[in-house]
Amino acid sequence: MSKVVFITGASSGIGKAMGEYLKVKGYTVYGTSRNPDRVKDVVFPLVALDVLDADSITKAIKEVVDKEGKIDVLINNAGKGIMGAMEDIDISEIEGGFNTNFLGPIRVMKAVLPFMRKEGKGLIINVTSLAGYSGLPFRSIYSSSKGALELLTESVSMEVKSFGVNVVSVAPGSFATNIASGRYYTPVSEDSAYKEAYSKNLKVSDEYVDQGLDPLVMAKAIHKIIESKKPKVHYKIGAFMERFSVVLKRALPDRVYEKLIMNHYKL
Repeated sequence: MSKVVFITGASSGIGKAMGEYLKVKGYTVYGTSRNPDRVKDVVFPLVALDVLDADSITKAIKEVVDKEGKIDVLINNAGKGIMGAMEDIDISEIEGGFNTNFLGPIRVMKAVLPFMRKEGKGLIINVTSLAGYSGLPFRSIYSSSKGALELLTESVSMEVKSFGVNVVSVAPGSFATNIASGRYYTPVSEDSAYKEAYSKNLKVSDEYVDQGLDPLVMAKAIHKIIESKKPKVHYKIGAFMERFSVVLKRALPDRVYEKLIMNHYKL
């Protein structure tokens, strides 16, 4: 019997690529979308789920468990990009970013874990970001929400180990997806003290996404993790310099590393 994989945010981008690849590899794949009826070109079933709505999560998971009897792998992929100077971002958008990127995965884990504990096995993969390892300029909310999910992963991994459940994080770098078009951008305000620096940063960030890796790279990495008998807690998937920057942060004095990041973003 094939493993049942449940992927949140699977209607496009990395989530869709993962679902398609895993289906080809013989897994039983279910993806989620807030509006599955609007999605046309997906080769695996999509169920309605909003990570902000606990009831929709419970309903979606019950639907899959009723059909398949289990969920072997949960991939918490749904997320929200958010950019802007922290001072300029409306507090409601900050709360929304954490609600989607941090509390959303928690809600889904809470709903799936009872089934995994009953089965005595399972794998939860939290998709974070390499941006979660460094506080990046004008991405303070995104970086911190993904960083929080990294630490949550470490904690929950230890809590559920005795039940036969593994919890890991996978931090992607820049991938060529539609994430830039789906981000929340704080408007470039004429009277903002950050107008010039933020405008430069937006250009650099969007160019970086356009030059990103093929989402298939991420899909193949996820497949290897699922097949691993002893998965690690943390994985970093991205271009060499993106991954190396995490090493540099540990090795260099704080202000030296900060200067490197500022130079990269032309600050």
